[in-house]
Amino acid sequence: MQWTLVVPLKPLAQAKSRLADTADDGLRPDLALAFAQDTVAAVLACPAVRDVAVVTDDTRAGRALAALGAAIVADEPGSGLNAALAHAAATVRSARPGSPVAALNADLPALRPRELSRVLDAAAEFPRAFLPDAAAIGTTLLAAAPGRALHPAFGADSRARHRASGAVELSLTAVDSVRQDVDTGDDLRSALALGVGPHTAAAAARLLIPGQ
Repeated sequence: MQWTLVVPLKPLAQAKSRLADTADDGLRPDLALAFAQDTVAAVLACPAVRDVAVVTDDTRAGRALAALGAAIVADEPGSGLNAALAHAAATVRSARPGSPVAALNADLPALRPRELSRVLDAAAEFPRAFLPDAAAIGTTLLAAAPGRALHPAFGADSRARHRASGAVELSLTAVDSVRQDVDTGDDLRSALALGVGPHTAAAAARLLIPGQ
């Protein structure tokens, strides 16, 4: 069973505001795009994935991610992340109704295709399933089996919200690269320690990060 993954990305100028203590206004958009490029490249290299749709209205990001092989879906209906993910899932399902669908964060620059395959294989055992982030507060991946609505509940405390929605929490070890999203400088240091993709490595080389 091969998956379609939906990856949301807000306009780059608005992205990664919590990295302000690590990257200035001029570099944060580049970092956000680099995270997304490495995430999408790893997703497309995953044998469990058929294709990936990036949800964004950012022209620069759309062009760069399409060049990697992603389909670009408009950020509709313009009423927040979860509405955009539901719209994108419905859009990809209209073309391939029998495909399982998963939403994946765009800020997983250390993502390993083999670890993502393990997560998707585990998720395939349930109607809906999710993987908590490294902080055990948020969510990095939410999956829905064929015929099941995604029902995304990303945002503050999304781990608890997805659990309350009936999605099964996946308890897997050795999938750190799928859990390590990047919101803060500490997160970036953790991702760098795992080993990031080439786009993030190049962008991060422009930073002076204590401990690196």
